Amino acid sequence: MRTLALPEAVAKWSLTSLREKLVKIGAKIVTHARYVTFQMAEVAVPRGLFEEIPRLIAQLRPPPSPA
Repeated sequence: MRTLALPEAVAKWSLTSLREKLVKIGAKIVTHARYVTFQMAEVAVPRGLFEEIPRLIAQLRPPPSPA
């Protein structure tokens, strides 16, 4: 996954660094009537980078076939 789904900026990160910076991040959860928001410090991982990783992971899977 590291070589296929990570942006160039973090392609050389170790699995430990990925875990610590992407998974073990403290976040504040703000709930409203219709949505939930996660507020994270941008010091850990910049917003653009954090948004790009799930997009790259989603591209690894082919789109579902029509029924």
